[in-house]
Order: sequence, then structure tokens, then C-alpha cells
Amino acid sequence: MVTAAEPLPRATAHRPRAVAVRHLGPNWYATVMGTAVLATAGHRLSPAPLALWAAVWSLALALLAVLLTARALHWVHHRDQARAHLLDPATAPFYGCLAMALLAVGGGALTVGRDWTHSGAVVVLGAVLFAAGTAVGLAAAVAVPYLMAVHHRVRLSQASPVWLLPLVAPMVSAAVGPLLVPWMPAGQARQTLLLGCVALFGLSLLATLLMLPLVFARLLTGGPLPLALTPALFLVLGPLGQSTTAAGQFADAAPGVLPAPYAEGLRALAVLYGVPVTGFALLWCCLAAAHVLRAHRHGMRFAMTWWAFTFPVGTCVTGAESLARHTGLAAFGWLAVGLYVALAAAWTAAAVPTVRGLVSGELLAAPRPAPAAPLPATARTR
Repeated sequence: MVTAAEPLPRATAHRPRAVAVRHLGPNWYATVMGTAVLATAGHRLSPAPLALWAAVWSLALALLAVLLTARALHWVHHRDQARAHLLDPATAPFYGCLAMALLAVGGGALTVGRDWTHSGAVVVLGAVLFAAGTAVGLAAAVAVPYLMAVHHRVRLSQASPVWLLPLVAPMVSAAVGPLLVPWMPAGQARQTLLLGCVALFGLSLLATLLMLPLVFARLLTGGPLPLALTPALFLVLGPLGQSTTAAGQFADAAPGVLPAPYAEGLRALAVLYGVPVTGFALLWCCLAAAHVLRAHRHGMRFAMTWWAFTFPVGTCVTGAESLARHTGLAAFGWLAVGLYVALAAAWTAAAVPTVRGLVSGELLAAPRPAPAAPLPATARTR
């Protein structure tokens, strides 16, 4: 383990390359999620510039491959740090990001990739990533709350939107799975996959409804979150936008798969569920934005939590686009476009300093130890 007395490890020419990944946490998968949703949401709004969406999705696929390799090196060469991440209540929930990164790229393969290449291999890739992401997501949804209850000893004052991450992953599976329904054999296989996605929808939704009051209560009674953690408030949009998207996907996949009453029921669910949830998502978006503006005025600097501005907003884009199709209302279409503009700006704001931090090595360096005691009021700094 690195102690305060040890020098900060950095990747240099005379050190093993694995040293560079010692402090590479699971939160880095958020870069894959944000990049993938930039492609899939844009493709759903306007498939016309297909080469652009394909290029962005290919970037997300490449990022996923690089991070899977880097994280494998992390587990092989730095198991002590990997175990420390699992036992850290601030880091363990980010294991949900691994599942969502796999699912986000898999969903892109089944939409952007399929339209771009017209290849069955891309569909196979999407199916493999969906299966792997669902398995990892279900494991995280069980394991992380278990660790929090048994090993982490967390307090209500520590409640954070980050706690939602392992619980949202099954909802991403619920939204991606219906894209595979047409590729399954007709009959039982299609029905099982679709209703299995509905079950994942319920699993994630009910778990989120249990966790969200803790986050809101912490915000009201404990005051604003720390500056670096403030962007994480946007994570609450994830289950809201993704569940609206999933409900729309159920409605699209159900005709011809489920008996007529259930197919019609899912079509009604897409609107009757999606509209009020989108209303709450807009309320939370305004609240989170107000907190971020406050944090900016108080000196908030770039941190990897800025990637929370991307994927959750992207799910609201796809949710609004789904409502536009199922209601025929132009207002939802314009809402989707406006949110996508915000998504593109947020992705740029997060990606540019991330690349800069990687080039400088700052983002992969060990966290700097906090001072043992606050500096005296008369202390001078240079």
C-alpha cells in the first residue's frame, strides 16, 4: 500500500508499465459510457450523419478495450489496491460502471454499428456485451449493497448519488435487451428475453426508489455535497431517463411477441410512466444544475466526476426521443434536441481536461494525502 511517506508513483521509462494503472479505478468506465451514449443518442435523433455516429461509437469501443486491458493489469499487479477499492464505500459503487460501459457499447453495436456495417458480427458483439454487462450488473447490484451493509459501515451523512450506480446497471440492460428481441427465435425465446428485461426494469426501479430518499434526505439535512462530488447529483437522472427509454423499448418490441393485451399495455406504459418521470427528471436537472453553479462559484475544479454530466443526460435524450415517437408531440422532440446539445457540451467539457490530465500524468498519480491538521490562520502561502 502507498503511504504518505512514499513518493507518488508515476509511469516512467525505468518503471514497469503496470505502475501507471495502480490508481486506475472503476470510475474510468464512465468515459466509455459517456462516449457511447453520445453516439447512440445522436443516432436516434438523426441517423443521417451515420459516419459521425459510427466514429464516436468506434471511439467508445476502443476506450472499452483499452480500459478492460488496463483494469486487468490493475487486478494482476495491484491486487492490494483493487481490494482497497472494493472495501472503500466511495469507490465500490463504481463497479456498476463496468456493467454499464459494456451495455452502452453493446447497445451502440445493435444500433449504430448494425446500421453502419450491416454485419451479423456486430449483432453478435452486441449480444455478447449485453450478456456480459447484464451478468456483471446483477452481480454488482447484489455485491455492492452487501459490502456496504457488512463491511463498509457507512452513515447516512455519507449518502451520495454514487450509491445509485450499481442499481442502475440492470435498468441499462432492460433498455438494451429489447434490441435483441428480433434476432431471437420466434416464440418462447423472444417472450422470455422481453419479459426478462421487464423484470430487470422492476428490479432496478424498486431498488432505486429505496435508495433515492436516502440521497435526497442527505442533501436536505447535510447541506451541499463537497465541491468535487457535486456533479454526481446528475447521476440521479440515470435511472429516470433510462427507465423512460426502457419503457419505450418494451412498447417497440412487444407487438408480435406478446399477446395483444400485454403489448397494448406496454404501449400505454411507455407514455403513462415516461411522461411523469420525465417531469421529475427535469425538476432534478434544474436542482442539480443550481448546485453545480454554486459549486463553480465556490471554486469547483475539474475531477473525473464531471463525466456524470454525460451518460445520465444521454439517457434523458433517448427517453425524450422515445416519448416524442409514442405521443407524436413535437415538444418532446425539441426537448430531446435541447438535451443533446447539453450532452455534447458536457462531453467536450469532460473529455478535454481528461485527455490533458492523462498526458500530464496527473489523473493517474496517487491521491495526495490530506494534511494532518488544518493550517493556522496566520500561515502564509506562496
